[in-house]
Amino acid sequence: MSTPSPVLPAQAAARIGHYTVIDVRTPGEYASGHVPGAHNVPLDHLRAALPALKAAAARGDLLMVCASGNRSATACGELAAADIPAATLTGGTAAWAEQGHTLHRPEGAARAWAMERQVRLTAGSLVLLGIAAGTRYRPARWLAAGIGGGLVFSALTDTCGMAAVLSKLPHNRPRPDDLTATLTALERGNA
Repeated sequence: MSTPSPVLPAQAAARIGHYTVIDVRTPGEYASGHVPGAHNVPLDHLRAALPALKAAAARGDLLMVCASGNRSATACGELAAADIPAATLTGGTAAWAEQGHTLHRPEGAARAWAMERQVRLTAGSLVLLGIAAGTRYRPARWLAAGIGGGLVFSALTDTCGMAAVLSKLPHNRPRPDDLTATLTALERGNA
């Protein structure tokens, strides 16, 4: 089993031509700005992409990227379990941009909110709904308590069930043709 290694943004920028960059965020997040040359393979499609990623890794180094580094580290773990070596961009696209490196934004692409922002909006809305409904129907307060408990669990385990659910929404899903084209390019070396 291979061990994932962290790569700082400055290191990645210096060697960007040597990597096949895989962005594991949702298509909407990817379209809102990604490392130049990155291919979008959402984390929940990683298992299906293993053959293409194995082929790409056989030709050179893989660099996994997400917004903050958490999902790309998870992706590296899954790839390591499949004996596919990969590195993760420390701090993700946020750190990349903070250090002055450019993000590619396709012309005309809709600007989607980052998953973390979608989670905050959904969690906050559900808490407010639980509190408001609780003024008339007291058991509705448990909705706010449940969301609060879920946020605490999320922080303690560094996981996010709400993000997993939100990633299933249409605006966060890849179009089948786009994902197929990406995987074909990775397998053939047209990346």
